[in-house]
Amino acid sequence: FHHLSGLWIRKVTEPVVLVSFDNHPDWDIRPPKWGCGSWINRALAWPRVQRVSIWGCGNFECWWPGQLFGNRAAERRGRLEVQPWADDRPAGDRRRRGAIMRGDWREKFERFVETLGGVALYVTIDLDCLRAEDAVTNWENGRFSVADLTWALQTLRSRARIVAGDICGAWSQPRYARWKQKFASEMDHPKRPAPGLGDARRTNAASLAALWPVLTE
Repeated sequence: FHHLSGLWIRKVTEPVVLVSFDNHPDWDIRPPKWGCGSWINRALAWPRVQRVSIWGCGNFECWWPGQLFGNRAAERRGRLEVQPWADDRPAGDRRRRGAIMRGDWREKFERFVETLGGVALYVTIDLDCLRAEDAVTNWENGRFSVADLTWALQTLRSRARIVAGDICGAWSQPRYARWKQKFASEMDHPKRPAPGLGDARRTNAASLAALWPVLTE
């Protein structure tokens, strides 16, 4: 679960930039404080985290009115950068700070990497940032391919040091201790049939096998 990244990054003993590939910004300022939808704020609260950059968001939370519940204050201060997909958005939305499209995201990513200057990086990958053919998750799928993320990781390594990281977000069978949990989860998650467990494991294992060596080399 992605909120564990907010704990693991606290093990880094030097100033660090957090780079997240995720279909969701995870910047919600509402309770719970320690949750998958709000963990970025816990990372920002850690003094050694200098900056957070999130790439590949594709859901409604980065746009009006969903962004009202996001940590816009950190974005305005420049400590938090959100790069959402804007290909299917109106022309006005494409001018949003950080907006990316399939045709220009690599160019913008390279410009971002040039600003890093050899800094230490913590890189986290939520598998839901990948296309449906590359990952099976409990959420909506994003638009990156495995080849996209491989290129991005290699580009990061060319200008900075990846000192730690994680990959999360593979599909898991929902299990609930109380009916309130079930209600909250089913209200929040996309409505779609559960995938076949064997197919989900094979798909996710293939992506993990391709990405993990590049992240940890």
